[in-house]
Amino acid sequence: MFESAEIGHSIDKDTYEAEVPALREALLEAQYELKQQARFPVIVLINGIEGAGKGETVKLLNEWMDPRLIEVRTFDQQTDEELARPPAWRYWRALPPKGRMGVFFGNWYSQMLEGRVHGQFKDAVLDQAIAGAERLEQMLCDEGALIIKFWFHLSKKQMKARLKALKEDPLHNWRISPLDWQQSQTYDRFVRFGERVLRRTSRDYAPWHVVEGVDPHYRSLAVGRILLESLQAALANNPKGKHQGNVAPLGRSIDQKSLLGALDMTLRLDKHDYQEQLVTEQARLAGLLRDKRMRRHALVAVFEGNDAAGKGGAIRRVAAALDPRQYRIVPIAAPTEEERAQPYLWRFWRHIPARGKFTIFDRSWYGRVLVERVEGFCSPADWMRAYGEINDFEEQLSNAGVVVVKFWLAIDQQTQLERFEEREQIPFKRYKITEEDWRNRDKWDVYSEAVGDMVDRTSTEIAPWTLVEANDKRWARVKVLRTINQALEAAFAKHKK
Repeated sequence: MFESAEIGHSIDKDTYEAEVPALREALLEAQYELKQQARFPVIVLINGIEGAGKGETVKLLNEWMDPRLIEVRTFDQQTDEELARPPAWRYWRALPPKGRMGVFFGNWYSQMLEGRVHGQFKDAVLDQAIAGAERLEQMLCDEGALIIKFWFHLSKKQMKARLKALKEDPLHNWRISPLDWQQSQTYDRFVRFGERVLRRTSRDYAPWHVVEGVDPHYRSLAVGRILLESLQAALANNPKGKHQGNVAPLGRSIDQKSLLGALDMTLRLDKHDYQEQLVTEQARLAGLLRDKRMRRHALVAVFEGNDAAGKGGAIRRVAAALDPRQYRIVPIAAPTEEERAQPYLWRFWRHIPARGKFTIFDRSWYGRVLVERVEGFCSPADWMRAYGEINDFEEQLSNAGVVVVKFWLAIDQQTQLERFEEREQIPFKRYKITEEDWRNRDKWDVYSEAVGDMVDRTSTEIAPWTLVEANDKRWARVKVLRTINQALEAAFAKHKK
């Protein structure tokens, strides 16, 4: 795979100096068009052999282009803040918005390669990391991102010659880093596992570009041309002509039965039982979140449901049991301009709690397969692939020790009508009812169908849905608290095993 990057590519100085001005001008034009169109972000991943010119090339690109529109990020050792969250969190929060470029050193490929080369894990774990990288890049590209991946290469002989020359040069021997010496000892393993990674992850939507790093003139022009051609091709692509794939219809029940229709909406609690059980479950939750075992976990509770189903009331009863420093409530509304400039899961990744903390999402990432699906805010291909992306997202959370609890609060149409009318009559509740709420009643059956598909496709062993019969608010609030407590206790018991 690296043969053509070990043959001694070179470009003479005159040719280089003749080509650079036109290349710089074209790169700047493409960069400003990228900013003006603001249709997609550009993510440049930098990997390869130490000493092959990675840093020098990126420095040169910053000189050739407008550095104000390029953000270079280096992911070294994880900080305490990063260690307290899922591994992908550090990358998600660094993603460039549409119209800008992000250059990532020490990215997800660097982490998996270093771990495997130094024997921190076996091939099976490397293969899992490779599959995770593929899913991440597929999702980012489906969301519109342009991913350009560079592997800067040197042969073993070229690397040793470089180190020897630098070591003997008193003016430049400071450029040899401990990582250079380390990789000179592990070169064969690094290249072997690097080939495995490149072979598995070079895809049509995010191919690898292997660049020989011996000659700086050749290296710089090669990277500049690849970057320019990739930018020009993406800018010329008609977004309306984006391939959406074949979207197969979802299966439908032939007997008209549904998950929501099967709920027993007569379940209720009288006032005395409610008060007794509420206090018991609140005390139980407070104790669990103070438990020392919580230091190994974080807690995420997702609240979805019919309009007027009592999500706010249930959330308040959960929060009432806790110290405000232990939890955070994140209300999800229409995305802001900043959020629209990122992949749709970005605004949720940024709110993932650290270990020992609890985040409540009032509405969530499920908006893509509910509101966006029903209202036509995204294409069928977008919401169809979102089921798999959401499952992958929640699996990453679970693998990092995050307990994910998901609630759909369900009420029937008559109960919703009564609550709507009540809200219109009570002054301090009028703000809760809008014209949109009334319009959504006309789409009751369509939303119910979307909820059924959502539960069928995203209720997993690691993050199951809990359907809450919410015609009686007392019953719903106690069931929510009890479910959270049971999920935490199960996570504590599983970790103990």
